[in-house]
Amino acid sequence: MPIQHEPISARSWLFAPGDSEKKMTKAMEGEADIVLIDLEDAVAIDNKANARPMVHDFIKANPQQRHRLWVRVNPLDGPYTLLDLAAVMPAHPGGIMLPKVYGRQDVETLDKYLEAFEVANGIEQGSTPLIVLMTETAEAMFHWGDYKGCPRVVALTWGAEDLADSIGASSNRNPDGSYSFTYEMARSFCVMGAATAGVTAIETISADFRDLDALKARAEKVRRDGYGGMLAIHPAQIPVINAAFTPTDEEIAEAQEIVDVFAANPGVGAIGWKGGMLDRPYLARAERLLKQAGKL
Repeated sequence: MPIQHEPISARSWLFAPGDSEKKMTKAMEGEADIVLIDLEDAVAIDNKANARPMVHDFIKANPQQRHRLWVRVNPLDGPYTLLDLAAVMPAHPGGIMLPKVYGRQDVETLDKYLEAFEVANGIEQGSTPLIVLMTETAEAMFHWGDYKGCPRVVALTWGAEDLADSIGASSNRNPDGSYSFTYEMARSFCVMGAATAGVTAIETISADFRDLDALKARAEKVRRDGYGGMLAIHPAQIPVINAAFTPTDEEIAEAQEIVDVFAANPGVGAIGWKGGMLDRPYLARAERLLKQAGKL
């Protein structure tokens, strides 16, 4: 029977190039919830063959951190995915990121590949979770709601740069620096797709790693919108992201009050509270926040 993965609770996902032991080590020693060791964009084609055994050896040498050490493999429409998996799966990485998908069929194909590598390496079948980059191709934008019940998937995330390339755009930004409509739509599709699938939505990177104020504002905004975490490209971004996606004491206290109000009035659909009315969606949000904070 397939393993039923729970939506992952991970606030920060830090990329580290798979051809740099120094940067992988620095990322692992930091506060990121997940380290995404990259065999795709961060590694030049000519260096991929050298990077694969480096990634294997790094994960193998750090068994206590294995659950945090995920690998972004190359996309299925290229020649490198199976080579990546053959190299890293014997080390039993914590999870896999699949980029540039075209739809659910790519995830199902990767599931079969992973199953074979798990069997070959004595790993429990179905135990390797996936995060899917679901908006990097134009075709994938039409399949954002197709991931419900998809094997292994615990999170969905989105990207703007490859999507711009896919549709032939010269830019993905408005004159004020904000994302233009197509890319805001991709962000919305990601959070709705994740909600449909019952998995965690993870916000894309902020490329300007020096502007931590802008990062804070964006991370707080997308958390309000339903995102559960964010990708990062630099260790300096991690404390900001972790703080933005961690419920505050005030939020926890308010959520607990709402839960307590409903608990004291069982069977009530709506109830007065602090001069307003609360209904069941408020209770669901409060319970979700308390669960995220480990209080429920």
